[in-house]
Parts: sequence; C-alpha cells; structure tokens
Amino acid sequence: MPDTHKLSIAEAHALMSAGKLTAVRLAEDCLARVSAREPEVQAWVHIDANAVLEEARACDRESRRSPLHGIPVGIKDIIDVAGLPAEYGSPIYAGHRAQVDAACVAALRKAGAIIMGKTVTTEFAMRHPNKTRNPKNLAHTPGGSSSGSAAGVADFMMPLGLGTQTGGSVLRPSSYCGVVGFKPSFCLINRSGVKPNSESLDTVGLIARSVPDVQLGLPVVTECAAPAVGEAGKPRIGLCRTPQWKSAEPATVATLEAAAATLARAGARVTEYQLPPAFDAMAAAHGVINDYEAYRALSHELRIAPGKISATLQPRIPRWAACTLEAYVSAQQTVADCRLMLRDVFKDYDALLVPSAPGEAPVTLNSTGEAIFNAIWTALHVPAITLPAGRGPHGLPVGVQLVGAYGADYALLACATWAELKLSG
Repeated sequence: MPDTHKLSIAEAHALMSAGKLTAVRLAEDCLARVSAREPEVQAWVHIDANAVLEEARACDRESRRSPLHGIPVGIKDIIDVAGLPAEYGSPIYAGHRAQVDAACVAALRKAGAIIMGKTVTTEFAMRHPNKTRNPKNLAHTPGGSSSGSAAGVADFMMPLGLGTQTGGSVLRPSSYCGVVGFKPSFCLINRSGVKPNSESLDTVGLIARSVPDVQLGLPVVTECAAPAVGEAGKPRIGLCRTPQWKSAEPATVATLEAAAATLARAGARVTEYQLPPAFDAMAAAHGVINDYEAYRALSHELRIAPGKISATLQPRIPRWAACTLEAYVSAQQTVADCRLMLRDVFKDYDALLVPSAPGEAPVTLNSTGEAIFNAIWTALHVPAITLPAGRGPHGLPVGVQLVGAYGADYALLACATWAELKLSG
C-alpha cells in the first residue's frame, strides 16, 4: 500500500479497523516523508523517530480506542508534551522540557493517538517568524503562529496537527498552506498546559486535510461525544465581507465571490449580510485586549530576560505597557455587546461566509501575514473553519472561512462538510 502518509484520518482509521494497515506502517511512512522534506520545509522543533515507532508498536498491540488510535499528531511548541522540549519559539526557553502533558495532549494519548513531536511556533505564538517555510512554495511564508503544524499537515508529514489561535494563528496558516483549519468555540478544548498569550482570546484548534478529519478529532481532544446535528441540507449562508473588506486582495475577492456562487448553485440560500456598525470597533477592541493581556502573560520573561525578546516584539512592549485598565475594560465591553448582537445574526443564518486571509501567502519569510480577517471572530469566541477554495496570482492556495454561532461547533462542521464537497467538486 503506497503513500499511506497521504491517507486522511478517516481512511487510515477504516483500514486499521479492517486489519489492512498497521500503526507502524503509517508511522514509518510519515517519518520517511519528514526525512525527505524537513530540510526544506522545516516544520519540526523536535521529532524522535524511535519513540514514534515505539508508540506505534504499542498501538498495534492494543484494541482500538478511538478513530485517532495509531494516528500521528504534531503538537505546536507552545503546548506541553511530557518529556519533550517546550521552547515556545524563544531562546529564553532553550533546552526547557515539559514535565506533564497539556490537557489536550493527555486526551490524545488516552485515545491512542501517536504524539509525533513538536512543531514550530513563532516566538510565544506571536508575530516573530520562525524557520518554517510554505511547502507549496518555499519562498512564501506558511503563516503564523501555528506554522509548523499547518506546513506539516499540508506536506503530508502527519494527518493532524494541533495549533492555537489568539488572532488568526490556526485559520491563516491553514489558508496559506491549503489545508483545513478549525478554531472551535472559546475554551471548548481545555488550555491547561498551553503557554498563555491572551487569556481572553487563546484557543486550541485543529489542522487537518479535510473537514471529516476535524470531525473525528474534535470529540477526542474535548473528551466529549459529538452531538447529533444531522446533515446540513441546504444551509443558510450569509456572505459577509466584514469591516476589513478593503484589505481583501483581488484573489480573495474572486475566491469568496466564486465560493458564494458555487454554494448557491448547489442549493444553499446565500444572501449578502452586513454586520451592524458596532462591529467596526471589533478589530481595535481585539488589539487592546491582546496588548493588555500579552504584557501580563510575558511578565516573567520581560523581567528575567528582556534582551532575549525578539526585535519584532521589542517595539510593541511599550504599547502593551501603556494599555490602561480603562481601555481594556472598554474593549471587553465592546466585544461583549457584539457577542449579544451576533446571537441574533445566527437566528437567520447557519454560517457566515467570510475571507480567511487577505490573499495567498505573501512572498516573504520575514513576516507571517495578517490576521485581520480572523481576529474579530476569535474575540467573539465563535467557531470558525477555513476551507481551500481558490488560487492566488502565484498559484498558492486561497481559503474561505465559515463562521458559526457560539457553541454550535458541530453544526458548523456539518455545514463545512457540505460546503467542502461542493467547493472541491
């Protein structure tokens, strides 16, 4: 059976359940792919082939525990894995190792998943680029901050990666690399053992190559059975250009409008929707909340090793420090007000169709791109998923984003499954 590393989770699970594929074979093929491609893509901080194969052999000796049993998973290096490096993309933590598993990693182990290793993150999951390159074109950024997980999944190094999002750090790299990124409702996935950035915004997410793979992974990392939501049927979709529309490049404009037309032809009720004026202040509110909380989250590092903070973050520190309690409370109130208004929006729509990123991955390794089309949804705590839907001027992927109501994660995934089939056909 050639190219098992290219199997989806659903395909690998079916073959393993039928006794036609072993965890060892899948792990060996994924490791071979890493060996072949890692010198160029550079998605990994740490990977121990012997340990991965030992875990795979143990999986093959056991009864299957879940659909992720024997499935290799890459873990972003701000998420702790017991015994493995936990350097958070910063020289301050060079050589540091985690003592215990993060809650989401413990859930994966309980389900029989194979922890393949630690994937590259930007510094503290912020803006300073790291070494990873976009596997679709090595001259382009893979996005940030979950760069290693997105690039590894896109390049068939593993079928599933864990990332985190404070602004757009799951959705944007997934869009840039041409895979599916899912940011669930806030705190649906437990954040214990994740290096904090912004406690009001940080969200653990999943990166895979299809929506069904996300559907298989989410119940595992949440340790909750998926509710019965039925098929999406002909969903009600609001084409929402957002207050950030002026930042959309021609490729994103064309991709979003083409996706809306395709879904409408397939039977969805697609109508234009404009957010109320109050949402014009959401991007600024997200920024204030992030500034206030990031400064405090890094208080230890700023005290013991300020000189080891990157040149990218150094100029931001005075702004973080200047953020007042009054500004922070006002920003939180703006977000709270908009969350209430958003509830009414989803009485009429199953999902909003919005851009995933300004365009395709920029031609640079010195920037990770902009989270401008993701940040407001992160602050609003609602689930969001990006699907590959088009191509940019350099032939790189361009995604579209579906946003759902808070807590309606599985309903959004049902809608995304339907949309993925239509957009890929």
